[in-house]
Amino acid sequence: MTSLTAGALPAAAQAAPASAAAGVTNEQNPRVPAGALWTEEYFSSSDGSDVELHADVLRPAHLPADAKTPVILSVGPYFGHAGETAPAGFKQTGPSARFQDFIDGARLMERGYSFVMVDLRGFGGSTGCLDFIGPGEQADIKAAVEWAASQPWSTGKVGMYGKSYDANTGLAANTLKLKPLKAIVSQEPTWNRYNYLYSNGVPRSNVLSTPRSYYSIATMAPLADDTDHYRANAAYEKSHPECETDNITNTQNPDPKSDFWRARDFASRAAGSQTPLFVTSGFIEDNTKPEQMQQYLANHHGPQRGWIGQWEHVRGNDTTAQGRLKMGRAGWFDEVLRFYDQYLRDIKPTVIDPAFSLEDSLGNWRAQPTWPMTSDAYKVRLEPGQYVDNGSRTQTAARLMAEPESQGLDIEYATETDSLSADQPGLLAADTPANSYWNWSTPASQQVRITGSPEIRLMTRGQGNAWVRMWDVAPDGKATMFNEAVGALNHSGSTSLELKATDWTFEPGHRLGVQIGTVGSTGWRAVASGETITVTDAHLSLEVQDPRFDSPTQGDRSPYLDTYLRANTTTLTKVGTGTFPLGVTRKG
Repeated sequence: MTSLTAGALPAAAQAAPASAAAGVTNEQNPRVPAGALWTEEYFSSSDGSDVELHADVLRPAHLPADAKTPVILSVGPYFGHAGETAPAGFKQTGPSARFQDFIDGARLMERGYSFVMVDLRGFGGSTGCLDFIGPGEQADIKAAVEWAASQPWSTGKVGMYGKSYDANTGLAANTLKLKPLKAIVSQEPTWNRYNYLYSNGVPRSNVLSTPRSYYSIATMAPLADDTDHYRANAAYEKSHPECETDNITNTQNPDPKSDFWRARDFASRAAGSQTPLFVTSGFIEDNTKPEQMQQYLANHHGPQRGWIGQWEHVRGNDTTAQGRLKMGRAGWFDEVLRFYDQYLRDIKPTVIDPAFSLEDSLGNWRAQPTWPMTSDAYKVRLEPGQYVDNGSRTQTAARLMAEPESQGLDIEYATETDSLSADQPGLLAADTPANSYWNWSTPASQQVRITGSPEIRLMTRGQGNAWVRMWDVAPDGKATMFNEAVGALNHSGSTSLELKATDWTFEPGHRLGVQIGTVGSTGWRAVASGETITVTDAHLSLEVQDPRFDSPTQGDRSPYLDTYLRANTTTLTKVGTGTFPLGVTRKG
């Protein structure tokens, strides 16, 4: 996809009329995708407020104006005409190219789909104050779906498409149970918005920079040749200072049970939802972590499709500079279009795709009818221990990823580049016993996979924080940290922490190491108590799978997996005696 800057536009194109009211083609404005006719529309949000939403509509140029098509909709903050997250240097207005890879790669116009991009309140050409996918933005999502379905050129069937924030709006839309919404494709979302800024009461490093970044996007100046209507709407924040103050203050509540965060807990609110859903998520994601993914999928009762594996914050079609697919699996656009054709056009697929295509930590792909699939689930008791909650952080030679306090503008979108995230886990050396203590499994007797979302329950004395990490430890002491959870210890003395969704395969002879200690990574802004924390009792719940029964499917090792392994592997100088089993214990 080519980025069109001022220098890339021919003089005739730069002089083209700014208004898209009558429809503009690629021949008139090269910012319009080939084969599309671009118009701009405005409509009200659904919450009874005076918020007005702006949409860029791309229709197949070869079809009559009244030809009815299914609509693929994307709703988000990144569709401003001036640029996605910052001014891009355009000298001519035009629709965002955020998903031109999808429009062109899937041949949407040729196949007779319309594509609509709607600016959430406060962004682009929409009025109102942004609210981090709260009730206001959810009202915008509802309005956008219903507007797209009601247009005279629409069949009334709407699908949604997005990645990151505009993937989150798809998950939110599913919880709203909207009748015209027939299919959702959601790449690398967060499953509960709370988890993007906090971990169980502990602020993440981006707790301030992310809200500030989105406000910066919301106040991006429009282009000189945008319509007067667009420009007036884009200036909304200038006369509404509460947009900035509310954006900062409302997001600074660490309590996940507050009204603010309950409204954004889509994993819980997905209960009983049925919209067909196609998701992607990286188990070792460097940005939007797979936290509460299992809960969301369990609560969702409709058809499910998924690509889940060992990659970073990328799209299904993204490639490296060397041309390798970043997810490792071919056929993204073809599979997505089969999914949309099935649910938006009632076309029975001629190719049967796996419900879930999964890459494990060895780079092996398999097909499953659902995720997770378990051969056994059990709870083990961990040994008691102590650590000092002093926040000490020790660098190791294996530590390759930088941990700046802020990733700068638009922390959620920034890692769509090849940069590494600020929120990757750090390695706290094993030879600092005051800061943490360990539990060890017995060696695995055969290959075994930890899947699902492990959970640990701690009984403690002392106030402070806990950082729980899970390690794959080889017989020679080489250890890879593959999962973690951070949380503030409850005053009651009982704290439960759910770790990230995982799919990690242990080779025979490997052990599971569980490290419990102080928060030693700048991925969080944990305030150390300085107290000695005594863990009087602990239980770890695991779901495991026997890889012998895997059903292979096509896919290559994702390139990021090796980057992750290099950054999160160290050699432990001491490994203790195993006190709990690792493997499939269920008989029969």
